[in-house]
Amino acid sequence: MTKNKSQLSLLMGAAFLMATSAVGPGFLTQTTSFTQTLAASFGFVILISIIIDLGAQLNVWRIIAVSGKRAQDIANDVLPGLGFFLSLLIVLGGLAFNIGNIAGAGLGTNVLFGMSPKLGALLSGIIAIAIFLVREAGKVMDRFALILGFVMIILTIYVMFTAHPPVGEAVIRTFAPAKIDVLSIITLVGGTVGGYITFAGGHRLVDAGVTGKEALKEVTKSSVSAIGIASIMRIFLFLAALGIVAQGLQLDPSNPPASVFKLAAGMVGYKIFGVVMWAAAVTSVVGAAYTSVSFIRTFSSVLEKYHKWLIVGFIAVSTLVFVLIGQPVKILILVGSLNGLILPISLGVMLIAAYKVKIVGDYKHPLWMTIFGGIVVIAMAYMGIYSLVNGIPQLFE
Repeated sequence: MTKNKSQLSLLMGAAFLMATSAVGPGFLTQTTSFTQTLAASFGFVILISIIIDLGAQLNVWRIIAVSGKRAQDIANDVLPGLGFFLSLLIVLGGLAFNIGNIAGAGLGTNVLFGMSPKLGALLSGIIAIAIFLVREAGKVMDRFALILGFVMIILTIYVMFTAHPPVGEAVIRTFAPAKIDVLSIITLVGGTVGGYITFAGGHRLVDAGVTGKEALKEVTKSSVSAIGIASIMRIFLFLAALGIVAQGLQLDPSNPPASVFKLAAGMVGYKIFGVVMWAAAVTSVVGAAYTSVSFIRTFSSVLEKYHKWLIVGFIAVSTLVFVLIGQPVKILILVGSLNGLILPISLGVMLIAAYKVKIVGDYKHPLWMTIFGGIVVIAMAYMGIYSLVNGIPQLFE
């Protein structure tokens, strides 16, 4: 019983680690910004992104669990050197995202306590570092993500109800959109399962020893739960923003999500935004640092031995870059799009690995998952190139 309870805790921890890694400042900014431009039709974008997210996540977690290896080692087994290339992309994307996450934490503390964003960011970075300095860092990280994940969802639900969104219209436009925006789809997918994010929970399970064919049922449930948690948060935030937009109220372009919370629930809503922003940001800081370092720790025994200090260094560098330079909102959307471009590469590698006996042994990967994953790879590659050519330059006009 104790073992089952312990494994359930690990699986939930992995799900919340992935979900809270996805729900960061960029997630809040992207969701509210796109709701303002697409209104109820943004529901369609969320629906398509959830389907793509599931296609990516189910394949990635399953193959990591069966092989018992982290993604970079799987990639190197598929083609020598590919794991190093993938790790470079992941770590650079993770670092860029983490600067934005730290910025979000600073913004949250500014709203809550009136302190300068840079001081708030510094204190938040110290809190994130402290998690990895305790003896049972993995368990503390799991519990931290789980508790703050619940806090974010509950507070956002409250704000959603106060915003009085047109739910009926949202449901209709989710299946019959008035307009479709490709950039918003790739940005959402990039922000939910792009870059390091889809590997956060999978690598956590490898660290905890939840691997092998016998663990597949639980791993699949955990991977679906992770997407479910992130999607629930996305839907509630979308409905809250839609309620404000439908009333004809204007969002502050410098901080769209704060506007939603404040317009929906006044000063109480603004303070709730501070809590949600800080929780979203600091859990993403933890997830980004942990997962990014997990992509390089297996490359040498020295890196493996001192991986905790690498995580600490990763957070410290992210914090110092923000404190010294700053981080504009547009970069969060841009990095989300670029992270979407990493997805077809990483998922493509995983699908090839699923049919390599030296990686997965006698495991037979379900054909429907391969087809599902293949469609996601093609769709994301197409949309990624499309957004680079057409969408991203518009952000900087």
